[in-house]
Amino acid sequence: MVDDDLIKAAERALAACRRAGNARIATAESCTGGLISAALTAVPGSSSWFERGFVTYSNAAKTDLLGVPADLIASQGAVSEAVARAMAEGALAHAPVTASLSVTGIAGPDGGTQEKPVGLVHIAAARRGGPTRHERHIFQGGRDQVRKSTCLAALDLLCRTLDEAVS
Repeated sequence: MVDDDLIKAAERALAACRRAGNARIATAESCTGGLISAALTAVPGSSSWFERGFVTYSNAAKTDLLGVPADLIASQGAVSEAVARAMAEGALAHAPVTASLSVTGIAGPDGGTQEKPVGLVHIAAARRGGPTRHERHIFQGGRDQVRKSTCLAALDLLCRTLDEAVS
């Protein structure tokens, strides 16, 4: 079940889609495993602006579904700015949408390293005719909190990306 904070963030994303001329969006999720898509589709009427979500948890899925080059994943790691950007751009290329959003990270409780600790997340948002934006975060808390914080930050970046298009 999606909580109230995520639904409110998704409602703000809907408002941003409307401000951007009824923009349609797609998501490409790794560490959130579809939680962003679940939040977006929890809002009544979301089918008018949410086109599709790609859950690309494995590296092979990132390559197969989004076109992220396997050599990029091998050289940069799946949790990296370059892969987050490639995921967002791949979702934009593989869906009839105005904008896309991607997340890749380490939700924990294990899997982190000194260079890439648990809680490290890369978020990217791409829109047609505009630059791909990126943010790096290190969120605190357990797995559920890292995933929720990632969703909230990602939806906020999506809103700012769409609002940039109309300003």
